[in-house]
Amino acid sequence: MTERTTPRARLPRLTDRLELGDGLLVSPFCLGMTRWEDCAAAAFDAGINFFFVSADMHWPHYEGMRRSLARLLRRRKGIRDEVVVAAVSYPTQPEFCTAPFDEVVEEVPELEGRLDLLVIGGSYAGEFPTRLEVYRQHRRSRFLGARAIGCTFHDRAAAVLALNQSLTDLTFIRYNPGHAKARADFFPRLARSGRALLYNFKSTFAHVTPDLAARLGLDADHWVPAVSDCYRFALTPPDMDGVLCSLESEKHLTELAGALEKGPLAEDEVEYMIKLAALRSGQARIKRPG
Repeated sequence: MTERTTPRARLPRLTDRLELGDGLLVSPFCLGMTRWEDCAAAAFDAGINFFFVSADMHWPHYEGMRRSLARLLRRRKGIRDEVVVAAVSYPTQPEFCTAPFDEVVEEVPELEGRLDLLVIGGSYAGEFPTRLEVYRQHRRSRFLGARAIGCTFHDRAAAVLALNQSLTDLTFIRYNPGHAKARADFFPRLARSGRALLYNFKSTFAHVTPDLAARLGLDADHWVPAVSDCYRFALTPPDMDGVLCSLESEKHLTELAGALEKGPLAEDEVEYMIKLAALRSGQARIKRPG
């Protein structure tokens, strides 16, 4: 394998818990965009306690999660203390790194005025330090009850630095079969201990559906990975602690739990999914006999 660490023996489970920030315990699976209004409640019953909403960009796409989360939090008194809610904001100007979070708690009264994890959205090396200082102050002052800060990166070099030095409590990167360069320039550079948590996003970005596989010329002898196998792909590197997911039905939740029981992908399966993504994007072709 390209990664420096040995392969993991098992994948995380929905009921596992990881330490985050100041005393938070979170599931390795964090749920974001959804149109399924029972998503949060069903996931919570299955063991997931970590939920993700946007404070600005993609706001309409998170309407389902806001409603779903509100429905879960109305279930009974005290349940708010059993879940961890993350909110992400994308403006880079320091003066705009506060008000968006106020709007989230105003929109969802069931949050009881609290957000547990504040996330710097879509960061790059050039502007990350400026926003980081604002978010660090948010954490120090417990702004809206925040007990941890995180960052989503599209810049893997900046993500390595932030992760290894634990500049935030949680780092998100994008790693999937269509964006697999992290195998060479990210995972081998990670500190083996003492670093912050690492979660993935966009895990299913390069998924090939059975219909698309047929259009690409794959016959019945070819393996067509399920959507849940994309999460297995993302979690196969032992340094990946968790993933940000989008689930749209009870069936998706059941399939995710079942996929985790299958364990990590073998190296040849990882390579196959990368090649399949290249075929999907037109960067590869099927070799025909003769």
